[in-house]
Amino acid sequence: MNSLNKVQLIGNVTAVPEIRETPSGQKVATFSLATNRSWKDATGVKQDQAEYHNIVVWGNLAGIVESYVTKGKKIYAEGRLQTRSWEDQAGQKKYKTEIVCESLILLSSGGEKTEGYDSSSSSASDGSAAYTQRSNPKIEEEIHIDDIPF
Repeated sequence: MNSLNKVQLIGNVTAVPEIRETPSGQKVATFSLATNRSWKDATGVKQDQAEYHNIVVWGNLAGIVESYVTKGKKIYAEGRLQTRSWEDQAGQKKYKTEIVCESLILLSSGGEKTEGYDSSSSSASDGSAAYTQRSNPKIEEEIHIDDIPF
């Protein structure tokens, strides 16, 4: 039986995405996405909780992030969970869990229109635009942990 590792999030980008390039020229974008949860506690008082997610986007989709994703933008991100580990300078083992984004939809609000997307995107009548990273196993095989710039 196969496994399933899939994450779907809708939230707001918390800062300008960081764009880097690996030594082999592969573009990578990283940013944080905040999702919010609201509920009423036992006394009926509304409670809010924010959760922050580390998002990593590779290749052509990272170029879309670079061009169109800004702080505060509401997006839908879909991908898979990945945890990586490394040793810091003090020799301590560190871990970071990230969502490797494979599909992205820019969500508009307040009548805002999205413009300037290339023909490879699919734009809906509500002003949103969807992008999907095409899997390329050869590219994924060429990425080594030493190539990751963060």
